[in-house]
Amino acid sequence: MKLIVQIPCLNEEETLGATMADIPRQIEGIDAVEILIIDDGSTDRTSEVARENGADHIVRFAQNRGLGHAFKAGFDTALRLGADIIINTDGDNQYFGGDVETLVQPILEQRADLVIGDRRTGEIGHFSLLKRALQTYGSRVISRLGGLQIPDVASGFRAYTRETALKISMFTDFDHTAEHVVQAGQDHWAVVAVPIRTNPKARESRLFSNVGEFVL
Repeated sequence: MKLIVQIPCLNEEETLGATMADIPRQIEGIDAVEILIIDDGSTDRTSEVARENGADHIVRFAQNRGLGHAFKAGFDTALRLGADIIINTDGDNQYFGGDVETLVQPILEQRADLVIGDRRTGEIGHFSLLKRALQTYGSRVISRLGGLQIPDVASGFRAYTRETALKISMFTDFDHTAEHVVQAGQDHWAVVAVPIRTNPKARESRLFSNVGEFVL
C-alpha cells in the first residue's frame, strides 16, 4: 500500500520545510509514504527547499499555471507512480502534517472513498467573524448541492483512494475542493469528515482574492 502526499506550492520557501517535517513517514497499514511537490512556477527557493527536506518527487512548472492545474498534475503524477492513496495538503503549513494518519484511517478501514479534514473553522482564533461565517455558509451551500453534510468544504487537507482519484473530473482553480464534494454526492462516493488540527497563521492565504470566491 503506497501513500503519496502531494503538496502544490507557489513561493513557499519559508514554510515548506516545516510542512514536510510533520508528515509521518511510517504509518501502520501503509508500506511506503512518499512526498510529491508540485512547484507551480515559484520565483523563490521552493524547489530547493523541497529537495533539502527530502522530497521524493518534484514536478516544477516554469510559469505559474494555477492551483487547479497544479492539483491535477499532482494527481496524474501520483497515479503514475502507483499511489493507492493520495493526500493533498498545502505548502503554507496551515495544516498539522501529523494528521495524515488520521486522514488515511477511514480509507484503510474501507469506510471512505474521500476523507476531508475538518478544521472546525469556528474555533480558529485568527479567522475573522466574517471569514468564519462565510466558511460555514459556503459549506452548507456546497453540501446541499452534493446532498452531503460536510462541515469544512474548503479544506484542502484531504485523502482520496486511487479509484476515486481516477474518477475526478474537475480541477478548476480555487474551487476544485467544492466541485469534488459536489461530484462525490452525485456519484455516491463514501465521504467521511475527520477533525484535524491547524498551525498558527504564517501569512495571508494565496487561495482567495475576495470574500465571494469560496461561496461561488
